[in-house]
Amino acid sequence: MSDPNRLNQILQDQPYIEGFAQPSSVDFSTRASINPNDLKGREHLERWFHHLSSFEMTADTSVRSTENLPQQILDFLGKSNEFNSIQLAQQWDIDHQKLIGAIKSLLANEGVLATKDVTEKRLELTNEGVQFANEGSPEFLVFEFIGADGAAQADIQKQPFGKIGMAKAMQFKWVSVDKGRVVRQTSDVADTTRKQLESLRIGGDVDENGKKELKKRKLISEVNIKGLLVSKGDSFTTSLAKQEADLTPEMIASGSWKDKQFKKYNFESLGVVPSSGHLHPLMKVRSEFRQIFFSMGFSEMATNRYVESSFWNFDALFQPQQHPARDAHDTFFVSDPAISTTFPQDYLERVKTVHSKGGYGSAGYNYDWKIEEAQKNVLRTHTTAVSARQLYQLAQEGFRPSKLFSIDRVFRNETLDATHLAEFHQVEGVIAEKNLSLAHLIGVFTEFFKKLGITNLRFKPTYNPYTEPSMEIFAYHQGLAKWVEIGNSGMFRPEMLLPMGLPADVNVAGYGLSLERPTMIKYGINNIRDLFGSKIDLEVVYNTPICRLDK
Repeated sequence: MSDPNRLNQILQDQPYIEGFAQPSSVDFSTRASINPNDLKGREHLERWFHHLSSFEMTADTSVRSTENLPQQILDFLGKSNEFNSIQLAQQWDIDHQKLIGAIKSLLANEGVLATKDVTEKRLELTNEGVQFANEGSPEFLVFEFIGADGAAQADIQKQPFGKIGMAKAMQFKWVSVDKGRVVRQTSDVADTTRKQLESLRIGGDVDENGKKELKKRKLISEVNIKGLLVSKGDSFTTSLAKQEADLTPEMIASGSWKDKQFKKYNFESLGVVPSSGHLHPLMKVRSEFRQIFFSMGFSEMATNRYVESSFWNFDALFQPQQHPARDAHDTFFVSDPAISTTFPQDYLERVKTVHSKGGYGSAGYNYDWKIEEAQKNVLRTHTTAVSARQLYQLAQEGFRPSKLFSIDRVFRNETLDATHLAEFHQVEGVIAEKNLSLAHLIGVFTEFFKKLGITNLRFKPTYNPYTEPSMEIFAYHQGLAKWVEIGNSGMFRPEMLLPMGLPADVNVAGYGLSLERPTMIKYGINNIRDLFGSKIDLEVVYNTPICRLDK
């Protein structure tokens, strides 16, 4: 017998045996699974070599290159009337999809080929089936493991094949158990399961009972393979002239276009997708937030006033004119136009009075309120200015219970760093209802943040000039393993609501949060300047997936 190690090396170096057909991938995987140092492996290797040597050398089974495959198809069809692509791919030992691609390229030549769709049912080995075909069935491995002298049942159970193999070996009456020791019941057995799997893997067949058993053990599965039945078309030829895709200036100048054949225009082709705009990550999260608000019955407020008067941005919210937030260090003041002059006069007087003298049960701030401060134009510092305008309008039209929201940009004179921008987005919700309480507000929070995938909430008292009581909203961040602030909230003060003309028994709850922070968490962005601003990488915009919050 030939030296198996030398034989194995020769076969590994040579892509095929000279004068014989090219081995299939199954042949090479079979060789790779053989251990030549094992006695049985030497026998298997020798048997495999003779298997390859038995191939008949014919035109259809000789070494086949996938280069110029369309011409090979035409030559083959020239000698026969039709062929099945599934069967031909197996016969030529090439990938079926490559063959289909070559056939479709020929279909561009009108009338050369005629095709019909065909479907064949095939039995394919499952992953476990491939393992059994390569290594042997568990029952056979158990039989070999125990040897002539038997083995302890506990030792067999430790083997990867032990549990399944023992059950099957006992079912076939190959082994028996005697006082915790497994012994053979016969001197020799055949690994029928492995032989059946090997046969199916190379396109062979097994009897119906064998198929039924292999399916039951989930070693094979039945799949439908779609292919083409190809026959000669009305204009069939084995010599196709090259069809040009483009008419070039050189062809026109030389006149060679007269002897050329050109491909027909395909007006059904979709063509190249044109480069177009992409939604910014912030806009993707904003869209999801809007859908949550709408699902809870909220209506969206108009937010098209980036420039706002100090009256609506501060005074209407019962924020005193000497408040630090109104300082130039925190607010962007507009130089042109520098002031606003149009206000609801009666409402302005009521706001002035409650600031300077008090009213509605409040002592006010007791200072000299100046119209000049209220007229100054600013870039709005919060969208609560939008809420103030909307609540005033609601009071003038006749109160009705309302749930309102807005998501838009606000501006603060902040020092830029990894977590702060001078321009960012505020998400705001407002609920106006009679006899509304803080408990109702907490209930809304619970439902709202639940839809954002946040269920572990805490609330902490805080101070806001225009809400009392006020609460900060905290959520437990699993990644950071700590509580983080995610929003601010409170019940709007009577000093803000009653001058608007709202009924005394109407309460308004408001809450707000940033859009940037949840977006950074969603897309794993650590620096806010990588998310928003002039230095953002456009690839970030192109490649961020759609936003789907864990609701």
